[in-house]
Amino acid sequence: RREAAMTLPTVEQVRALLEAATDDFRPFVALCAFAGLRLGEAAGLQRNDVDFLRKRLQVSRQVQRGQGGGVEIRAPKWGSERSVYLPDELLMMLGQHFESCGPVWLFRGQGDNPPHQNSVGYRWRRTCRQAGVTGLRLHDLRHFTASGLIAAGCDVVQVQRALGHASAAMTLRVYSHLWPSSEDRTRQAASSLMASVSATDRQQDHPSGL
Repeated sequence: RREAAMTLPTVEQVRALLEAATDDFRPFVALCAFAGLRLGEAAGLQRNDVDFLRKRLQVSRQVQRGQGGGVEIRAPKWGSERSVYLPDELLMMLGQHFESCGPVWLFRGQGDNPPHQNSVGYRWRRTCRQAGVTGLRLHDLRHFTASGLIAAGCDVVQVQRALGHASAAMTLRVYSHLWPSSEDRTRQAASSLMASVSATDRQQDHPSGL
């Protein structure tokens, strides 16, 4: 079962990872945790993919490790080109990162190339050790993004578009257990009704607010 195999990072773990990451790697971790990017998508970002005015990021390529240790630039997985809308805090972090990144790629690899899976994996493992976090993959940060969107009330199509899944059915296969059940929604609705009635009763009992 996917819910048994999936590891959801906690807020405390993500905070520790961001604090432990070096200045040039922290935005990479943040993009995976708060924008739901895959490793290759974050590695393939260029400066002009970030639109500060519209507060969004364009995902249009991914990086994979090529033969001989080089890199290959490909289209995103499943053709999942998309716009990702970014919070102000992440935009501010990226703006500071722009001061030190290269002229083209947002993150540095060897020479003029972006990083690939091996180099990012090394930095991720080092960051986990520094943060005292065990048992997490970088990909688990995508689950953190998804769980946050679902908890905030986003529907399956919104989550699908944010994560770049090929279909809503795929999103449901992976994350259906995170959505509240019909029983949960029924209880919440009844609870809201009771709270509103109780508030009305209190106002009638104390019309002056005393």
